[in-house]
Amino acid sequence: MKNDGAMTGLNVLLVDGDRVSAAQHTALLEGNGLRVTRAESLARARIILEAGRYDVAVVMAELPDGDVGQLVSPRDGGPPVVLLTERGTVRGAVEAIRRGAADYLVCPVTADELCEAVSHAVAGAAPHDAQGSGPDALDGLVGADLRMAKVFDLIDAVAAARTTVLLTGESGTGKSLVARAIHRRSPRRTGPFVEVACGAMPDTLLESELFGHVKGAFTHAVSDRPGKFAAADRGTIFLDEISTASPQLQVKLLRVLQE
Repeated sequence: MKNDGAMTGLNVLLVDGDRVSAAQHTALLEGNGLRVTRAESLARARIILEAGRYDVAVVMAELPDGDVGQLVSPRDGGPPVVLLTERGTVRGAVEAIRRGAADYLVCPVTADELCEAVSHAVAGAAPHDAQGSGPDALDGLVGADLRMAKVFDLIDAVAAARTTVLLTGESGTGKSLVARAIHRRSPRRTGPFVEVACGAMPDTLLESELFGHVKGAFTHAVSDRPGKFAAADRGTIFLDEISTASPQLQVKLLRVLQE
């Protein structure tokens, strides 16, 4: 996302106790025309916020002197908060959004990712534009029920985290739609979305499909073939009905996901 001029001159409070990452994030923001004031601690950030007005606060979650929730939680007259973390988890993303963070990014971040988050935080919009048609729709998912609203919030929360997400539900409840929505709202949205119907293949074929094979690995392997994990590089892979795979194959999958 290139700065079209709308963000030029915005006042950003950067709260980061690490000098190296603070310098990196300052360069990303100032390179897009934003004015950055740095605070090395929550205590210093509070003093700065009491003394002046800021359009947005960019806050590292890992700070030594307190709970970042004190800045993330909505405050009278306080700026929206974009929360950064070096240890992104689904639980952390969900908690940050619930406590009031405008966005949640996992480091390292690019200038485009950071500036897009700042822009949407200032505008009071969602981290990414919904592709639905109104407040009760999100990326092809439609529902006005309170439980669906919670699903939408969870999708937004987990999309930013670089982690494995487990989707559960009966057949036909829309797990594939949710997986695609998470992908489209994530930093990986420009990469491929690869869906694998695990329940439609026996273990031997599924293993070859996921991990690939080299020429001569078995009777009909006439050439090298990359697997679905390789095809999903820098994107998202959705393993549908993974519970149907044998325990032996699931052990191999666990090793891949952990590494």
